[in-house]
Parts: sequence; C-alpha cells; structure tokens
Amino acid sequence: MQVVSISSLKGGVGKTSVTTGLASAALAAGIPTLVVDLDPHADASTALGVSPDDQLDIGRMLRSPRRAHLADNVVPSGWVEHARINGGANGRANGSTNGRTQPGAATSVLDVAVGSAYTGIYDRPDLGRRDLRRLSAVLADATNYELVLVDCPPSLNGLTRMAWSASDKVTLVAEPGLFSVAGTERTMRAIALFRQEFAPKLSPAGIVANRVRSGSAEHTFRLSEMESMFGQLLLSPHIPEQANWQQIQGAAHSIHHWPGDSAKNAAGLFDTLLQNLLHPNGAAPAGTVRNRNLR
Repeated sequence: MQVVSISSLKGGVGKTSVTTGLASAALAAGIPTLVVDLDPHADASTALGVSPDDQLDIGRMLRSPRRAHLADNVVPSGWVEHARINGGANGRANGSTNGRTQPGAATSVLDVAVGSAYTGIYDRPDLGRRDLRRLSAVLADATNYELVLVDCPPSLNGLTRMAWSASDKVTLVAEPGLFSVAGTERTMRAIALFRQEFAPKLSPAGIVANRVRSGSAEHTFRLSEMESMFGQLLLSPHIPEQANWQQIQGAAHSIHHWPGDSAKNAAGLFDTLLQNLLHPNGAAPAGTVRNRNLR
C-alpha cells in the first residue's frame, strides 16, 4: 500500500481536482483506492459523490483513532456505480484501458473517508508528535487498499503535517504562475525539514503542473522555470486547464466517465500521471532539486 498526500501551501491551484483526477485514473485501472478527505471544506467528498449514512467522518475518526474501525466508516464513492453502468465510456469498453484488460467494474474499489469541518480542530500549528500520529493510527487498518490518496488543506498546519506523517510520498500541485511556483519552493523546504524531524522515510513524489494554458507566454515561461528549479521532480504530463471541470465535479462524476473528447483527453493524461507517480523511472533522489537555494 502506498499513501500519497496531495498538498499545496497555496489555495486555488486545483489540488482537489488533481486528487480526484488521480482517483478516477485509479478506479479505471482497477487499483483498490481510498481517498482521505482531510480538507475541512470537504470538496473531495462532494466531487466523489459519497452519501454517508451512520459512518464517522474522518475528523471523528481522528478523535479516537485506535477505536475508529476504518473499514466500518469509509463510504463507497458514487463513481463506482457510474463505472459499472458506463464502463464503455471514453473508449474503456469491456474494462480495457490503453490495451490492458482491467478488473470488472463490479469489483472496483474506491472508498472515501469523508471530510467535514470537524477536522478543523486539528488544523493548528502546535500539534505534538502524538497528535501527528493520529492519521497513521487510523490508516493502520487500511489493508484492503493498494493506494491511499490524502487530500490536504492548503496550509502547513496540523492536518497537512498529520498527513505527511502518515504518508510515503507527497505530491505537490502548482499552477505555472509566480506566486504558485514560489509557494512550491517553500513547500519543498518544509518537506525537507519535516523529514529531518518527524518522517525520515517521507519523499516528494513530484510536482504536478496544473491548469496549464498552452497559449500563455507566462505559463510557458514559468514551466521552463519549474523545470530548471525542480528537474525530474516536475511530473509529466502537465494538466491543462479544463473548462468544464467544475461541471464535472458538481455532477459528482469521474473524468473517465464524462462524455466528450476534452474529458477523454484529460482522462488519458491522468492515467499517465498516475503511472508516473506510482512507478517513477529514473526519478531524482528524494528531496533533490536543481535550485541550490533549496538545499
């Protein structure tokens, strides 16, 4: 099982969109996946189409992590039913993706530890080591999953640090803009410091350039800057700006089961991004970047 935090210290860069895009790719690939919605706004839970009954949200599981019984409190994403009904959408007829035969949709697993405003009680800068281990304790029972994606709030307070403590990797999301790139640089420093003090096995999985506009000279310049600064930590492919993304999320559908060529192309990009995230080839050593100011 791999636990991957999706993080950004700057809001509005599409962190939750990347989380749900990767979750959609994992569902299409038949990878048993859990999404932990650690952002108090709980946008990922809404986008994933969950309908909680009597289950505990993630905030209440964190309150008593050793009695949380994760398996009893996760909620299946509504996307699984969409996948079962629309299994042939976007060229994925008969469970085939890129020529590979996938498990049947009926056996696909995409569960959600539902977010809520209750998690905000932990989003403080003064959490001690014991509190930082709360999510790790909850996920100790997550043995039925190959992948856990943690959608973090856009801050470096307690919830993000709690997620990093429980994670194997951190994926950063950035727009190719001045302030976002500067925020990513600061986040890389924060990860390096956090590894030294709390999580020596944590590694940066890479940086996703999101909401890229191909016709923008500013975006082209910033992407070049990011390649120079972060080297192979800048993941491929980049994710272009998706005009109908809010519509897709508002309808609680996965990108892989939304009609149209634009959605089909975006789904293919997330398929590739997920593979590059989970199985990097020739990646730079953990924490290594080419900008000497980050060392």
